[in-house]
Amino acid sequence: MSKLNIDRETIKELFGNNKINFLIPDYQRPYAWEEKECQTLWDDLRSFAFPDNNCDNFNSDNQEYFLGSIVMFKNDEKKMEIIDGQQRITTLMLLLRAFYEKYGKMQNDKAIRTAKIIGQCIWKTDEYEEADKNVLKINSEVATESDREEFINILKTGETTANEDSNYANNYRFFQNKITEFLNAYPDWFSLFPLRIMNNCILLPIEAESQDTALCIFSTLNNRGKPLSDSDIFKAQFYKFFTGLNKKDEFIAKWKELEATCISVFRSQSGSAIDEIFSRYMYCERAKAGITSSTTEGLRKFYQKNDYALLKSEETFNNLIDLANFWRDVAIQNQDRFSDRVLKKFFVLNYSPNSMWTYIVSVYYMSNRDDNGSIDDEKFFNFLDKIIAFTLAYSMTNPGINALRTPIFAEMINIVTDKPVTFGRYIFTPNKLKTTLNDYMFGNTRPITKSILTWWAFQNQNQQLLPLETDLEIEHIYSHRRENKLSTSKNMESLGNKSILEKRVNIRASDYKFSDKVKYYKGQETRNGQKKEGTKIQELLDLADTCDDFNEIDIVKRKAEIVQSFINYVKDNTTAY
Repeated sequence: MSKLNIDRETIKELFGNNKINFLIPDYQRPYAWEEKECQTLWDDLRSFAFPDNNCDNFNSDNQEYFLGSIVMFKNDEKKMEIIDGQQRITTLMLLLRAFYEKYGKMQNDKAIRTAKIIGQCIWKTDEYEEADKNVLKINSEVATESDREEFINILKTGETTANEDSNYANNYRFFQNKITEFLNAYPDWFSLFPLRIMNNCILLPIEAESQDTALCIFSTLNNRGKPLSDSDIFKAQFYKFFTGLNKKDEFIAKWKELEATCISVFRSQSGSAIDEIFSRYMYCERAKAGITSSTTEGLRKFYQKNDYALLKSEETFNNLIDLANFWRDVAIQNQDRFSDRVLKKFFVLNYSPNSMWTYIVSVYYMSNRDDNGSIDDEKFFNFLDKIIAFTLAYSMTNPGINALRTPIFAEMINIVTDKPVTFGRYIFTPNKLKTTLNDYMFGNTRPITKSILTWWAFQNQNQQLLPLETDLEIEHIYSHRRENKLSTSKNMESLGNKSILEKRVNIRASDYKFSDKVKYYKGQETRNGQKKEGTKIQELLDLADTCDDFNEIDIVKRKAEIVQSFINYVKDNTTAY
C-alpha cells in the first residue's frame, strides 16, 4: 500500500520550511488564474483577517482559513513536484512577493520584522534565518509556456516591465495595487494582514511516495480543476527530448498544431482529445511488438516503459502528427485524399457498435502508407469492407464489449507483418449467422441496429455520401400508430420495417401512414411556397417513387432481403465463413 504524509500546516510552516524545494513540473498546464480569481482570493483573505472590517474581531489563537490541499511527491532530485495546487501556490507566492516589495522598503521595526518573515517563505535562508535572494523556494518548468521566466523574475526582483502581459505579471500588479490601497486606507493595520495570512491560513499538504500515487490522489480528490491527462505527461517528455536537440520552438509549434487537430477530430469523454491519438498509435506499436493479449495496460503505463523510450524519438512524434492528420481527413471527408467509395465505408464504420475499428484502421494506415501519406485505394476499400463485415457479424454472434479484442488484435499482427487480413480463425456458419439475424431483437437503443441499417442504406449503389455530422434516427416505415394491423408485434421492430432517416425528416414523418410519409421523404412545399428538403436516404426515395403502400408483406420481404444480403456480404469479405 502506498504511504502518504498528510499534515495540516500554515502558509508560514509550509512555505517557510527550508528543506522544501517546490517544483511546478514540466507536465503541468500553464498558470491560468486571472484577475477574477485573484479578486476572489483577496476578498476572502481580507474578510478573514478583519472580520466585519474590524481589526479587533480577529482571534489569532483560534481562527483559521482553509485554502485547500496540495498534492505533491518528492522526485529523484529531492524536489517536491506539485501535482495539485499549482494555481494556489503560484498565486500565494505572487501575493507574498507583492507584500514583501511593499513592506521590505519600510524602515519601521514592525515592517522590517514582517518583511523578514515573508522573505523566509519566498527564499531559502541561512543559519541566521536571513533570506538568500538568489535561491527561491519554488521553480517552474512548465513545458511550452514562454511566460514562466516572468514568474521567476518577479519573485527574484519584485519588478515587472510595461510589456509583460502574462497572468503572472498582471496578477502581481493587481496585488501590488490592492496592497497600496489597503495601506492607504488602514495604515494602523498594515503589518497584521500578511501575518494573519501566513500564520492562520491553512493548507493541507499531501505527500505521496510516487508520481503515479500523487496523480491518482489528485484525480480522486479534485472536483473542480481539470485533472492532468496522459498527454500532459507525454508532452513533457517530448519537450525535454526536443529541447536537447535544440528544437524546442519547433516542437512547441507542432504540438499546438497537433493539439488543435485532435480537438477538432476527437470527442474524448475522459482525459483530453489528444490522448486519443496516443491511444490509436499505441495499438500500432503493440502490433509491431507482436502483442496479441486482449488485456491492454493503461496509456501512461504503455508509454512510460523503458523510461519513456518511445517518446524520445522524432519518428514517434512525426508518426503521431501523420496519424492525426489522417483522422482529420477522415472527419472532414477529404475527397482529395480519399475516393468517394472509401468515404462511404468510413460513414458506415462511424456507426459501428464500438471503436475497435479505429484501432485496426490506424494500424493499417501506418503500415501501408507511402512517403506522401497515401495508400492504395483498391486495397484500402477491400480492407474496409472486411472490417465492416467481420465487426458487425461478430458483434451479433459474440456480443460483449471486449469480444472483438481478440480477433482484431490478431489481425493487427497480420497487418504489420504484411499478411492478409482474413479473420480465418473465427468462423461464421451460414445457418448460425442467418439464425442470429432472424432471431436478434434489433431494438432502437442497441447500437448494432443503427450499424446494420446504415450498412444496408449504403448497399444501394445510388446512395450518396452524407456528411458525418448528419443527425440520423431510426425510422419505422410502417408507423407505430398502425401496429394493431400487424399479425405480430415483432414485425414492427423487424429490420424489414426500419431505416435510418435524418432527424429533421423523421420528426415530421414518424406517425403517418406510408402514403403520407412519401411527401416527407421526397420533400414538400409549404403553404408559403418554400421547399422543405426531403431525405437523402436513397432506398426511402426509391420506395416513395415505386410503392403506393408499405405493409406487413413488404416488411417480411425486406427483412429477408437485408438478411440474405448481409450473409452474402460476410461471405464475400471474410474467409471466416
